[in-house]
Amino acid sequence: MTAEDKFNRLKENLKKMERAIIAFSGGVDSTFLLKAASASGLRDVLAVTGVSESLPHEELTFAREMTSTLKINHREIVTDELNDKRYADNPPDRCYYCKKELFGKLKDIAVREKYSYILDGSNVDDSRDWRPGRRAAREEGVCSPLLDAGLNKDEIRTLSRLLGLPTWDKPATPCLSSRFPYGQKITLEGLGKVYQAEQYIRQFGIKELRVRNHADVARIEINSDDFRVILEDDVRERIVDHLKSLGFRYVTLDLQGFRSGSGNEVLSDQGIKEDSDSAGRDDASQ
Repeated sequence: MTAEDKFNRLKENLKKMERAIIAFSGGVDSTFLLKAASASGLRDVLAVTGVSESLPHEELTFAREMTSTLKINHREIVTDELNDKRYADNPPDRCYYCKKELFGKLKDIAVREKYSYILDGSNVDDSRDWRPGRRAAREEGVCSPLLDAGLNKDEIRTLSRLLGLPTWDKPATPCLSSRFPYGQKITLEGLGKVYQAEQYIRQFGIKELRVRNHADVARIEINSDDFRVILEDDVRERIVDHLKSLGFRYVTLDLQGFRSGSGNEVLSDQGIKEDSDSAGRDDASQ
């Protein structure tokens, strides 16, 4: 089955739902799902974005702009996962508690306002990574139309480009909490340090990066092609000085380069895995 065939099946499935809430993060998958819902003739769509300290500000801005462009009703709700000790302590299933909080609130809206479905942007590829948020989705009755239609990430990006969506080549944008190694407590101060560090480095033309927060060590992951940029004496010194001003004592460059999901490498080393249906929200990799 071609990507176009899957897209047509997706639209047919969505149209039958009539009224649905979409968990909208502004990432590649949920933006594509929103566009598909708009194109399907689905009678009533409500996009809901969970707002918390772990959501980068520009992602919320994009979510507002995208729903306005698509003329889809958009609502922002505050999620309070950072005050949940089970989340803040940052266990390997941290995303479960985040998604439980979000999907629980979406379910409350659906019941109160009589929406028939709650949808997320999980796709076929998500079943191959550690995504404990999927368990919360199952528990709260959340459906994953992209997964049901058999669409993978490459197909979603290709179709997004054909549809003129600005997210077709957007880098993965997991929440800021994914920058902390499992077991290291997530704090408001720590999230702020990560956000400010990444924003500063982006000014040098680095599009895809993570600043991993290892307490007093900042571990920078970028694509190896960008090493030459960040290692120029002036740039390197400015980055080191700025990150130290944020509170990091040491600033390191990971010579393995950028790799989405590197925070989950420890799980493989320990032989920890979730069942094959363990996807979370779109772009939720460590």
